[in-house]
Amino acid sequence: MQVACSILSIVEEMMKKNTDCKPKVDALNDTDCDYFHLDIMDGEFVEMKTLKDAKTLELVKDIQKPFDIHIMVKDIGKYIEIYKEVHPRYLTFHYEATSNPDLWIRILKKYGIGVGISIKPSTPVSALLPYLEKLDLVLVMGVEPGKGGQTFLDSSIAKLKQLKQLRNQNGYHYQIEVDGGINAKTIDKVKNADIVVSGSFVTNADDYQKQIDLLRT
Repeated sequence: MQVACSILSIVEEMMKKNTDCKPKVDALNDTDCDYFHLDIMDGEFVEMKTLKDAKTLELVKDIQKPFDIHIMVKDIGKYIEIYKEVHPRYLTFHYEATSNPDLWIRILKKYGIGVGISIKPSTPVSALLPYLEKLDLVLVMGVEPGKGGQTFLDSSIAKLKQLKQLRNQNGYHYQIEVDGGINAKTIDKVKNADIVVSGSFVTNADDYQKQIDLLRT
């Protein structure tokens, strides 16, 4: 199982306390996590708004790991144009944010970026059936999108199993990712995922690598 580490809790702390979070971001870069997970929020699709994009890009400009970017925004096209500049391995938009997922799938493929779609806890996997063969990643939200530190919703477990079954039955190639409430207690519930996103469980600890290792055991 691969681990994508979110810097959301680090950024939230910086925004609340007006402190420099670059040392913590650099420390996370020194771990063996598989991806750097960036949560981008616009204050419209979800209530929370993250850093200005220029600040986010400055914060992660020295990161050597592949980026896994999750945009929780209404204006999908705007944010694709901004974040394509860091050449992410995956860029994931929300199914609920668009009436035309195929448009954004085509644009991301044109840019050579792995295409991800995310679904909220209330959205069934069946909503993605027309798109699964075109996707590189499906992100199942284990919490309501919009803020870190929430409790994992067990309703996500069946979605992960269903996505794995659909992939096996149809020869699809997407990675299955889960985000929200992932820690040492919930990791056993998400074994059908290929990638787990963990934020506060890792970055609120003193030893980031130790927490990542706990997720992999």
